[in-house]
Amino acid sequence: MKADMHIHSYYSDGMISPADIAEMCKRNGVGLAALTDHDNMNGSAQFERECALRGIKSVRGLEISAYTSVKVHILGYNVNPDCETYKKFEKFVCDGALSRTADILSKLKKRGINLTFSDVVRERKCEKSPVHTMYIARAAARKGYASSPSAFYAEMLALSRPAYSDVGRPSPEYALEVIEGCDGFSSLAHPGRLELSPSERLELIKQLCSHGLRGIEAVYSGHTEKETAYFTEIAAKFSLLVTGGSDTHYAEGSRSVGTPAFTPSEELLSALGIN
Repeated sequence: MKADMHIHSYYSDGMISPADIAEMCKRNGVGLAALTDHDNMNGSAQFERECALRGIKSVRGLEISAYTSVKVHILGYNVNPDCETYKKFEKFVCDGALSRTADILSKLKKRGINLTFSDVVRERKCEKSPVHTMYIARAAARKGYASSPSAFYAEMLALSRPAYSDVGRPSPEYALEVIEGCDGFSSLAHPGRLELSPSERLELIKQLCSHGLRGIEAVYSGHTEKETAYFTEIAAKFSLLVTGGSDTHYAEGSRSVGTPAFTPSEELLSALGIN
């Protein structure tokens, strides 16, 4: 069964609806999918319904944007949204996003970049989406401060850049605590994008395993064949299950739903409760 376990909708920084994603899954032969919006599962119920209408199996998911000295994204599957631990986490990240936005806008203003909170939330396509840093980048590009949102993000908002803010950022350990505490399955997203040396990356993975990490996204749209093979070996070394996903955000983007091809193992299907 072809699967895509990493897709974003407009409930975070994507630009497509859960229904559109389900249709893309059907068109591309995906039989199992997970919507993994950043720090929330607000689109999960709609996605599950749309997948069911098309005969596609789905797993409830989210991607927690965690930070240490580097960005460490943790995918969570089958997290119980009614769990008190999750509800506390949801409040933490939503409140943190508002405070972080204010902090970023203040830092930008000092550099002559004038954006209002209204400018930022205007970029949301869905009111149930927590305020995402990419909305700031889109607002800035719209007002002519950069050639594109991605260029503005890289120049001003990324880790260590002038307007970066760590306000309200959860740690990887907290992310894993939330996922495990709410009966979920955790996986380290796109390990090839970790800005660490090989030895530092291995040490981080080892540390995350000690806090309950259960999987690693070895099959990823941004990984080379060599990286995929390497992280598959790392999975075996640390007794982690391999997950895979496209990280699709846009219908017209370079990352297409269902690519690269990923077939989940029986062990992963069992861990996710998929028959």
